[in-house]
Amino acid sequence: MRTGTYTDAGRKRRSGLDRLGAVLVVIAAAGLVFQPFSLVRPNRIVAAKPVALLSALPPLEAGLVLAVVIAACAVLLFRTGPALRLGVSVLTLAVLAMAIGRAGVYLTPTANSYARVAPGGAFWMMAFAFSIVLADASARLRLTPLSRLGLLALIAGAVGLLLYSGAWDSLSILREYANRADVFWREARVHLLLAVGSLAAAALVGIPLGILCFRVRPLRAALLNSLNILQTIPSMALFGLLIAPLAWVGAHVPGASAIGIAGIGVAPAFVALFAYSLLPMVSNTVAGLESVPPQARDAARGMGMTARQRFFEVDMPLAFPVVLTGIRIVLVQNLGLAVLAGLIGGGGFGTFVFQGISQTATDLVLLGALPTVALAFAAAIVLDALVEIANPTPARSPEA
Repeated sequence: MRTGTYTDAGRKRRSGLDRLGAVLVVIAAAGLVFQPFSLVRPNRIVAAKPVALLSALPPLEAGLVLAVVIAACAVLLFRTGPALRLGVSVLTLAVLAMAIGRAGVYLTPTANSYARVAPGGAFWMMAFAFSIVLADASARLRLTPLSRLGLLALIAGAVGLLLYSGAWDSLSILREYANRADVFWREARVHLLLAVGSLAAAALVGIPLGILCFRVRPLRAALLNSLNILQTIPSMALFGLLIAPLAWVGAHVPGASAIGIAGIGVAPAFVALFAYSLLPMVSNTVAGLESVPPQARDAARGMGMTARQRFFEVDMPLAFPVVLTGIRIVLVQNLGLAVLAGLIGGGGFGTFVFQGISQTATDLVLLGALPTVALAFAAAIVLDALVEIANPTPARSPEA
């Protein structure tokens, strides 16, 4: 009798409403009902005209897209298996991606090079909702690190195929890219130089400092407190504070200006990103070394290992996953903060963001913002996977 009661209760729980799914369905439905699927401008600077989904595509295609979205929402609304939810979210995102490209073709007048078609609020809200479903389903499935990397590669390949095929060429953001392709790739190189270069410099300085803090405890509190204070300085304020001293260095130190050190440009952006990177690197190195079990050190000592051997063959390999977590934090942080370099002439994707803001050109803002988000997202997934591969039972980190 009790067994039957528990079974019925379990079936009821499994067949009930899914709370997260219900919230995401409301978001997707609100976008579909109250927001345009596309925005059409006669040219780059005039106000946009909103176009609903049923008017943004040929009738048959619009009906198919609407049917897919409704069916997907029905799946999300109830408690279903994570594999089904993952498949539904991937399919719906693919349909939305193809639909917005088709809307660009359908809504652009023939032989008109001035008209602009951009995704509207409905597209972004539905894409957001189903992206959350995809992430949630992946977490529930407990995918292995290699499976997550494979899924990331599949998504990147699909986006690359859409770009290569020209399916999105009629969209305004691709029109902006076509006009600035050379500049885009130059700024992409600068953005990666700022983010990855400052990470490498912080690792070269921060990891030895973390080792020193671990061994010299009186130094630890003073150094970590100083880095904490540095971390509280707003990024724009730090960029401004660096302008005067770096301008002096560029003007008075022989050879400094020749390698690009000046009051504005790449140098202050690089130094600021390096400064922000030190706290996660130092604290995670200390935390990683502290997480090494004393028994492992005692066993190494009992085997006759020297202090140097214990450090490089026991301490650092066991601390590596936590140190790698610090690298992950710094890389994702720096990819985002590097956008601000555009305000002080440092280049990077921020150049497009701030140009777009000054010109009230949303597509130009997106040309800088979307690659930044994509890079940070991919970096987080790749490094999270590497952390898991390095340590199947990850240690907790204060900065993670």
